[in-house]
Amino acid sequence: MRFWISDFVFLIGQFGDKTLFVLFPTALFIVFCFSAEAQQPRKQRVGYISASSASEAMPRTEAFRRALRELGYTEGKNIVIEFRYADGKFDLLPVLATELVRLNVDVIVSAFPSVTRPAKTATASIPIVMTNDSDPVGAGFVTSLARPGGNVTGLTGLARELSGKRLELLKEILPKLSRAAILGISEIPGNALALKETQLAASALAVQTQHLDIRAAQDIEPAFQALREWYADAVSVLNGPLHIQRLIPAVAAKSRIPTMYFNPALVERDGGLISYGTSLSEMDRHAATYVDKILKGAKPADLPIEQPTKFELVINLKTAKQIGLPIPPNVLARADRVVR
Repeated sequence: MRFWISDFVFLIGQFGDKTLFVLFPTALFIVFCFSAEAQQPRKQRVGYISASSASEAMPRTEAFRRALRELGYTEGKNIVIEFRYADGKFDLLPVLATELVRLNVDVIVSAFPSVTRPAKTATASIPIVMTNDSDPVGAGFVTSLARPGGNVTGLTGLARELSGKRLELLKEILPKLSRAAILGISEIPGNALALKETQLAASALAVQTQHLDIRAAQDIEPAFQALREWYADAVSVLNGPLHIQRLIPAVAAKSRIPTMYFNPALVERDGGLISYGTSLSEMDRHAATYVDKILKGAKPADLPIEQPTKFELVINLKTAKQIGLPIPPNVLARADRVVR
């Protein structure tokens, strides 16, 4: 207990069975308090922007948080994470990025390709760590993967073999595959390259392709109607807004058209048939190591951007049974995870 008496602070405390009375000069007491506060470690602030909702992003954000804990960071003690979610409203992304810049965070994590550009526009000085940008060089965010050269670094999901491999897997499942549709927004960074790679693989496999844009939820039903009329044997879905893509598996199952996805969550959670690609949670986990290096003084310009080396094959047998599609044993044996 303490009392202020003019220029002195009167402290009362208990020491064993004795009561102690101590008189401190006020100025000395104030200096002591401020000195104690100054010795408290500064909480470093990290901004994390997701284009999806908090619930949809949870597997990724939890992987990110867990990795930071493993690196010695404790939320509320030595680090504060400012999460911002656009809930699928892409026009909110510049607002969220500007908000984090005003908070003067130490680093911004962009959890979706469409987040990096508004973050880069909002700041040229605060480091930005990408978790899964499709084509950072093509988008103009960095000079090269080896030497980014600016305030952006992190991980890219760009792997040229991915798009072709997805089509090859569909061909293994459907040996008579002759017509494959490609769904996605071609303007999304990386999708133009993915579309080109898919078409090259299709040419080598003697498969005809047709590309259809899916820009909004109301585009999905008409697109699959057009594909049924085109007699599409299979569909490959490119990168895109998660809140829209989550609606595709139900329509694909109703249309009984085997559909390949890049995001395993669309298979495990939403009933998609098959996915092949990088683990988004793994990418977020690894992004935490970039954040750690930057908080310890590394410059993003000097941190090489990493490409994925591990890919996951996820198959939903329940959906395969629903659409009457047998999965060959050799493909099933290679699956990293199977939904039964």
